[in-house]
Amino acid sequence: MAYIAALDRRDMEGWLSCFADEAGYVCITRENHDAGLPVALMMDDTRARLKDRVKFINEVWSGTFEDYATRHFVQRLDCRAGTNGRFDVQTNFMVSYTNRRGGSDILVTGVYEDAVLIAGNDARFASKLAILDTVTTPRYLVYPV
Repeated sequence: MAYIAALDRRDMEGWLSCFADEAGYVCITRENHDAGLPVALMMDDTRARLKDRVKFINEVWSGTFEDYATRHFVQRLDCRAGTNGRFDVQTNFMVSYTNRRGGSDILVTGVYEDAVLIAGNDARFASKLAILDTVTTPRYLVYPV
C-alpha cells in the first residue's frame, strides 16, 4: 500500500523507496506484452532509471505538463511464496485521474505482475510490471501507474 499511497500523494521519493536496490519498473500495453514486443510506455528497468524518473518528474518536467491527481484501486488476485523471501504477486488495478479543472475519469486499468522481496519487516519490489489493458490513454502518462 505504500506504493499506491506514494503515487496518489505524488511523493516520488516515497515511490522510489518501494523498490529494492536492483529493482525495475516496466509499464507496457497488453497488446505489446502479449505479442512479445519490448516497446513499453515506461521502461525503468534499473535503479538508475528509477532515480531518473523521479528527477524528471520533480525537476525537469515540473511546470511543463498539466498536472493531475490519481486514485489507485487494487484487487489482489494471487500471491505465491518463492525462495529467499521472494513472493510473486498478481494484482488487478484501476487508476482514475482528476485534472486541474476538477473533471475525473479512468486513466488506465490492468494488472500488476510483481516480485516482492521480504526481509524482516521490510517489503520491497524486486520488479514491478504494469500491464495496461488499453492501448491508448485519455491523456499522457507522467506518473507511473
